[in-house]
Order: sequence, then C-alpha cells, then structure tokens
Amino acid sequence: MELKSKNPFLSNKSFTKGTAQVYDAQGNALIDFNNTMTVSGAMNKSFILLLLLLTGAFTVWYMIMNGSNPFPFMITGAVVGLIMVIASAFKPQYSQYLAPAYALFEGLFIGGLSVVIDSMYPGVALQAVGATFVTFGVCLALYKFKVVKVTEQFRSVVIAATIAIATYYIISLLASWLFNFQMVGRGFNDSSWMSIGISVFVIVIAALNLFLDFDMIEKGAEQRQPKYMEWFGAMGLMVTLVWLYVEFLRLFAKLSSRD
Repeated sequence: MELKSKNPFLSNKSFTKGTAQVYDAQGNALIDFNNTMTVSGAMNKSFILLLLLLTGAFTVWYMIMNGSNPFPFMITGAVVGLIMVIASAFKPQYSQYLAPAYALFEGLFIGGLSVVIDSMYPGVALQAVGATFVTFGVCLALYKFKVVKVTEQFRSVVIAATIAIATYYIISLLASWLFNFQMVGRGFNDSSWMSIGISVFVIVIAALNLFLDFDMIEKGAEQRQPKYMEWFGAMGLMVTLVWLYVEFLRLFAKLSSRD
C-alpha cells in the first residue's frame, strides 16, 4: 500500500492513484478535461487562500491594537478552522466553500497569536513570517527542479515523524488539561537548548511535509481529478504553512527569551 502525506487533505482517498474516470461534485462523469485539476490552478487558489488568511490576521491585529481582547479571536479561529478541516477531509467536493472559510478563520487565530507573542518578544512575528515564506520558496524550488524527489522511503520517514509529533502534541495537550502536567517540562516549552533543538526538528519535519504536499498536488493533476480538488489541495498546503509559521513563531520566541 502506498503511503501518503498525513496532511488530512492530501491523504484523502480523492487523491488515490488509478482513477479511471473523473467525476464532479454530484458524481457525474466529466467529459471536458478543462474542468479537471491542474497544478497552476491549485497554486493560484493557494495564493487566494493566503490573501484571505492575511486579511483575517491583519484585521485582528488592528482590532487588538485598538483595545480588543485577542483570546476570543484565537479560540474562535482555532475551533472553526478545525471544523473546516474535518469537513473538507470528509467532503472534499465542498472545498471551494470550506477552504476560503478556513483561511479567514485561521487568520483570526494567527493574528491573535501573533499579537500575543509579539507583545512579549517584539519583532518575532515578522521574523516568523519571513522565515515561513523563505522556507516555502526554497522547498518549492527544490521540488520543481527535482533536487528533492519524493520517494517511498522519503515519504515513510516524513509520515512517521509527523505522526510522532502529532501524537506528542495531543498527549501533551490532554495531560495539561486533565492533570495540569507539562510533558518533558523544561525540555519542550522553555528556552533551553534542548527545547530549541526540538523546535528546530519540528520545523524541519513541517518543511519536509511541503514536499509531500507538492507531490500530492502534482499527482492529483496527473490523474485529472475534479476541478474542486484544486481548492482541496490548496487548503491542505495552507494547513502545512500555518503549522510551519506557528513553529517558527515559537522558535524565535524561545531565542528572544534567551537575550
């Protein structure tokens, strides 16, 4: 069995190989192949989602700077964004509606989180934005020019590491809620070199997930998946970028706290 990206979108069965026929959202066979997924279409929609996310983030930033409480925005954005993720994973044919909603609400979360962290460590939000865009550009170039090839071994290692990180995060969150217990204590959430090393490792894994996302979008286009899968793939790519940004934000906050 072929392993896929553990991004909840790009691992969806809609990207399964061997599709003999293309269907639209109602299950009708498509005849016009101009209505099928393309790589350029997915990337263009990724850009649209990014603009929506930034719009939400800057709006929240402005409101907080004028006295609004950041936490309602963060909680609402995180919860609704998660709902959009789950809904799209089960119903990718509605991604053209769910993906823009995800981007806007995730922007609320990102904007609120950025203000909170940047108020504690001025300048880290801008550093995280720059680092995220640079990482995306480098990974895209490495993939486009075949410097990095997504082999089965590469895919397996990245997926295993991603699952391990996700499992740790979930267990740590549940433990902190239920028992007021912080896993690994100083080794993960403070500014020790061990904590910084863990953040660097997570950033590397998040960046490697970009290669899996690029590969899945490319394969979806090759298989002539329905046009709505461009939104589906773009949304999946945005999930990875948000993860990457949050990890960069945490890393730069830890480094700033050592000054």
